[in-house]
Amino acid sequence: MTTPPPKARGRSPKTKEQDESTLPPEDRYRAPALDKGLDILELLATQPHGLTRAEIVKEMDRSASEIYRMLERLVARQYVMRNPSGDRYALSLKLFALANMHPPLSRLINQALPVMDEFARKAEQSCHMGVYDRGNVLISAQINSPSGWSFAVQRGARVGLLDTASGHLLLAYADEGSYRRMLAEHTPLDGEVPITEAELQATLASIRKRGYLERDSAQTLGVVDISFPILGPDNTALATLTCPYIRRIDRHVGPQMEEVRESLRHAARALSLTQGMGRDIP
Repeated sequence: MTTPPPKARGRSPKTKEQDESTLPPEDRYRAPALDKGLDILELLATQPHGLTRAEIVKEMDRSASEIYRMLERLVARQYVMRNPSGDRYALSLKLFALANMHPPLSRLINQALPVMDEFARKAEQSCHMGVYDRGNVLISAQINSPSGWSFAVQRGARVGLLDTASGHLLLAYADEGSYRRMLAEHTPLDGEVPITEAELQATLASIRKRGYLERDSAQTLGVVDISFPILGPDNTALATLTCPYIRRIDRHVGPQMEEVRESLRHAARALSLTQGMGRDIP
C-alpha cells in the first residue's frame, strides 16, 4: 500500500479576496468574462467593416474557443451582428440605442453635479460646466462656493466661444472637422472680446501642451479662470470644467490657487472617459 506524500508545510495560499486587496483599485474585483466581452465590443467599435473571428482572436491574443463562445453570446444578445456568410462580425446599433435612451447632456450633468459639489466644498470656490452649443458655449451646470465668497456664472447662460476659457478648451480639444464647424457656426455675442488668429492659435497650442488653461478672466477684473477639459474616449472635449477663482482679502485663509487647480484637475479626470483608453488629462 502506497502512503500518500505528506502535505507541504508553510503558509496556506492567500484567498482571492486577500490577493485582490493588494492590487491597485482598477484591478480589484476583476470579472474576466465581462472584460473579455467589453474588449470585443471596443475592438469592433474601431472597425467599420467588422472583423473575422480569426482576426479578433489575433488582435486580442486569446484562444479561438473562448472568443467563439463570447461572440456567440454577443450575437445572441444582439450587440454584435454576423454577416450573411457567417465569417465576419460587426457592432449592431444596440449600443447606440441604449446610449440614446436618456439624453446624453442630462446624463453628463447628473454625473458631474456631485463631483462639482465636492470640488466647491474643498476649494471654497464656485465652478461651472460648459458645453458647445450652436457656435458658442452653454453653461449647463453650476455650483456656488459654500463660503458665500465667489464669482459665479449662471446655469443656462451662453458665453463666447472665442473669448472664454471654456470656449478655448472646447476648441483646443476638438478634432479637425469639429473645429472648423464650430468656428463656422460661431456668432459673436454682445461684448465679445476680440482675438486675432495668431493669438487664438497660440492659446490653443498652450492648452494642448499643458492640458488646461489658467489666466486672468477677459471679462471680469480680479478673477482668474482655471479650466480643464472633460474628455471623451477619443480625447475630444465633451465639456469643460471651469473655476472662476477669486482670492479673498479678509482674514480667512482658504485653499491657494495651486490646491484649487489640482482639485479641479482631479474633478475633470473623474468625469472624463479616457481611463485606460489613451491620453488622460496631464
